[in-house]
Amino acid sequence: MVALAQEHRRYGLPRLTVLLRREGVADNHKRIGRIYRAANLQVRKRVRRKLALGRGPATEPITAPNERWSLDFVHDRLRNNRRFRILAVGDDCTRENLALEADFAFSGERMTRVLDAIAELRGYPKTIVMDNGPEMCSLAMLRWAADRHVRLHHIAPGKPVQNAFIESFNGRLRDECLNEHDFNSLFEVRSTLTDWRERYNDTRPHKSLGWKTPEEFARTFATTQTSELFHLSPVA
Repeated sequence: MVALAQEHRRYGLPRLTVLLRREGVADNHKRIGRIYRAANLQVRKRVRRKLALGRGPATEPITAPNERWSLDFVHDRLRNNRRFRILAVGDDCTRENLALEADFAFSGERMTRVLDAIAELRGYPKTIVMDNGPEMCSLAMLRWAADRHVRLHHIAPGKPVQNAFIESFNGRLRDECLNEHDFNSLFEVRSTLTDWRERYNDTRPHKSLGWKTPEEFARTFATTQTSELFHLSPVA
């Protein structure tokens, strides 16, 4: 029994019993069960790693750019029916889209490279809000966050409304871009996303921003900070 359990580590008692019967073991199934338990051969249930991180809606108020980013994946298909994914990253304060990265597959390491590339231009956020997908909960993502002192906030499973900023953006992306194009290749997807992202940040007015574009709204913070520094500077 021990040899069979070691060879088939995910087989439970009923399946091992059938294999033992095939090898000519005629013992009563209750005795086989007692030996199975005494040898501690029970199949360990694979429990998904529990993250000691924020869960549920992110309730902290946002007062400035780069305090909190949100990210999520959007799925679509090429004309040949091959699926691709788009990693969308946004700033919850300014509504700027920080990245639209398209590919057929993503790993945790690939996600961290995208986030590092964004941070080279604007620094790292205090918090990132995301769902509980395998890439988001990967060891690569956890190590990245710990090394860069970024707090990961995972929404409750099955509650996309708790990541409302990026979900709203995803709706605009699908309605205004993905549904308007038929893509033949990943190259076409990336080119179209680059153009649309520039329009979204530079020219598309947002009602929630007082009909400013995300870049215009972000500049109001830069102007305010410059003004505050001017008033705080000592008089010559």
